[in-house]
Amino acid sequence: MIPNKATYRTTPQKKALLSLLRSTKAHPTAAWLFDRLRLEMPDVSQGTVYRNLSVLAEEGVIRVLRNGSAQDRFDADVSEHYHVICESCGKVEDISVNVRTDANSEAERASGYEIHSHRLDFYGVCPDCQRRAAVGDDAE
Repeated sequence: MIPNKATYRTTPQKKALLSLLRSTKAHPTAAWLFDRLRLEMPDVSQGTVYRNLSVLAEEGVIRVLRNGSAQDRFDADVSEHYHVICESCGKVEDISVNVRTDANSEAERASGYEIHSHRLDFYGVCPDCQRRAAVGDDAE
């Protein structure tokens, strides 16, 4: 059973942050969200953005993507889906592949854990970075 989640008030900053996150597929960092949100709400603080991202994640409304880079990224799409991450520029994108619906029960059988979800990321070099590398190679 998933523990009960606390309920938090809905502030204008929290609503605007969620709306901004839902408006992009870029899987942005908190800094990116802060910079964009300040255009709409000049008085918003970094602390407010970080606190609201934590609250939204705790509420299960957004997903935090921790992929080993220095900065977490955020995703408003909490449906089961996978990501592809560029090892060169750090871009994160959704990837359309079949989600393993049996992975949770398979992991439960193997571990004895009660599994609630899983995450699978693919790593490689994005087409933009491949093109830049090819152009750079030709220039030498």
